[in-house]
Amino acid sequence: MRNFLIIFIFFLTSCGYQPLYSNKNFNKPSFKEIEFFGDKDINRNFISSTFLKQDQQNFTYEKLILKNNKTISETSKNSKGQPESFRMTIDLQITLIDKGKTLKQKTFKEEFSYKNIENKFDLYEYEINVQNNLINKITEELIIYLNL
Repeated sequence: MRNFLIIFIFFLTSCGYQPLYSNKNFNKPSFKEIEFFGDKDINRNFISSTFLKQDQQNFTYEKLILKNNKTISETSKNSKGQPESFRMTIDLQITLIDKGKTLKQKTFKEEFSYKNIENKFDLYEYEINVQNNLINKITEELIIYLNL
C-alpha cells in the first residue's frame, strides 16, 4: 500500500498537473473603458468577483461591454393557480472591442430551477443565493474565455 501511494504521488507530480488559476503568467487584461448594461446588483457582483479593471494609460483593449439579463419565470403551478416552482436565468453578453473592431463576442447563460417557499423572506434570500451561484459560474467561464 505504501509503495502504491509513493508511485501515485510520483505520477501526480511528474505529469505537469497544476491548478487552473495558479498560473503565474495569468493574463489579466485591462480596459480603457468598461460599459455595463442591465441589473446593477449583478454588475456589482461581476466587478467584485473578477479581475476586470479599468486603466486609462496602460490598457490591453479599448472597450469591454457587458450586458446582463436576469429572468425569473414560473415553471409550474398548483391547482389553485399559485406557483410551485421557478427558473432563474442569467445571461451575460460580452463584447471586446479594440481599435474600433469587435474582437470577441460571446453570450454566457446559466439557469437554475427551484421550488417555491411559503415564507417570502426565505424565498427572497434563497433567490439571492441562487443568483450569486449563477454569477460565480458565469464568472469562471468568463475568466477562462478572456484568457484564451
